[in-house]
Amino acid sequence: MTRRLTRLFVAATLCAAAAACAGRMPHLPEETAPRYPEFVFPVVPPALAADATAALRHQRGWRFLQAGDLRNANREFSAAVKRNARFFPADAGLGYVSLAEKDYKSAMTRFDLALRQSATYPPALVGRGDALLAQLKTAEALQAFQAALAADPSLTIAAQRVQVLQLRVLQAELAEARRAADAGRFDEARRAYQRAIAASPDSAFLYRDLGVVERSQGDNTAALEAFRRAVAMDPADARSLVQIAEILEAQGDFDGAIRAYTQAAAVEPGEAIAAQLARARERAAMAKMPAEFGHIGGSPRLTRGDLAALVGVHFANLLDARRDRPTPVITDARGHWAAPWILPVARAGLMEVNPNHTFQPRSPVRRLDLARAMSRLLTLAAALRPALAARWQAAGRQGTAPRIVDVPVGHINYASVAQVVVAGIMPLFGDGTFRPADIVTGKEALQVIDRVETLLGRSAGLPPGARTP
Repeated sequence: MTRRLTRLFVAATLCAAAAACAGRMPHLPEETAPRYPEFVFPVVPPALAADATAALRHQRGWRFLQAGDLRNANREFSAAVKRNARFFPADAGLGYVSLAEKDYKSAMTRFDLALRQSATYPPALVGRGDALLAQLKTAEALQAFQAALAADPSLTIAAQRVQVLQLRVLQAELAEARRAADAGRFDEARRAYQRAIAASPDSAFLYRDLGVVERSQGDNTAALEAFRRAVAMDPADARSLVQIAEILEAQGDFDGAIRAYTQAAAVEPGEAIAAQLARARERAAMAKMPAEFGHIGGSPRLTRGDLAALVGVHFANLLDARRDRPTPVITDARGHWAAPWILPVARAGLMEVNPNHTFQPRSPVRRLDLARAMSRLLTLAAALRPALAARWQAAGRQGTAPRIVDVPVGHINYASVAQVVVAGIMPLFGDGTFRPADIVTGKEALQVIDRVETLLGRSAGLPPGARTP
């Protein structure tokens, strides 16, 4: 019921009760501007309106209160309650009298009495919120104002209080949460962020910050949920997208990680996210490799099949450039786990096929074999990107040929060995030897592959659509 309707109701009751009460009531003050305009008039609900005398005393009490006459206001509200103990609007009126007197505990008591009879009575909820706010109980006051607004969405003053207090609570909880997180008190930080979210549930950044705390605690499930809530509210939250991608990547969900990194890169392009996306794509491709591929690094004896797989996987882009060459006939690759890469590597001319059409994928790779394959790979890269070749193509020129103790200049394979030595991908040993007959280990092969990728700027590395078995 609006204040205007309330006044009409009270006017109707004045005539009925005036004769009986006139001798016992103090004279009403002149109507002036309200002393407490922020107070919400305790409207008399229809169920109590039949008690015209209590309603009249209640209306008079409010008139005295707004005139600043707290003594007579208290007197009139008390008379209404004495007449009808269930007339809870007058309890709320007495609460406002105590609020005006700055007796906040008494005000709380009176508002609570009203709320016991009507738990969603907006005037008592607003008054209770004001009493709590005066006692610096901001979070509890916010709850009271929110309850009042839920009961009566037209209460402008409650809406204003909620808006201001939400910001105040948010700022306080956010500051506390960040202090706790910086100090490593993650449980405390989590609780503070949860309270901040309760105060401002539509703030995406709060979920992101909570996710960081959950992740610091090792609770990736809760962190993932928080980051996803943040992205649902703000699809342009690149930081949350990256966090989601990192968690999924760590869990082995490479496809999910790739999607999240791709979204983040679209929102916030940059080298860092691009590198993470490339890594996730490479790991996704590697995860689909045969088990034997993952065991290469720990093998004491690199085989020709292993080397073909390493080159085929890490330099797929370069091999694609030689797909126009005729495919050699190989009779012993079928059934070998590295068969999908043996043919492309042989077709590109990086590894030889024997005259009898065998590749011998299980034969060991010696340092000279590896040097020849890497030299051919560098030559192929130089043909595609000439600017890269300036350094290693100097090998063999007069005055720049390196001295290799066990591979002299006249050696048939000197040019290949010198090229990989000068390029820095297969350096000499401390005594100046190359040791061409030594069998290559898996670890050594991975180191050489990594140096070649570094030399080529990793531009020839595993592409997003790299071939896998």
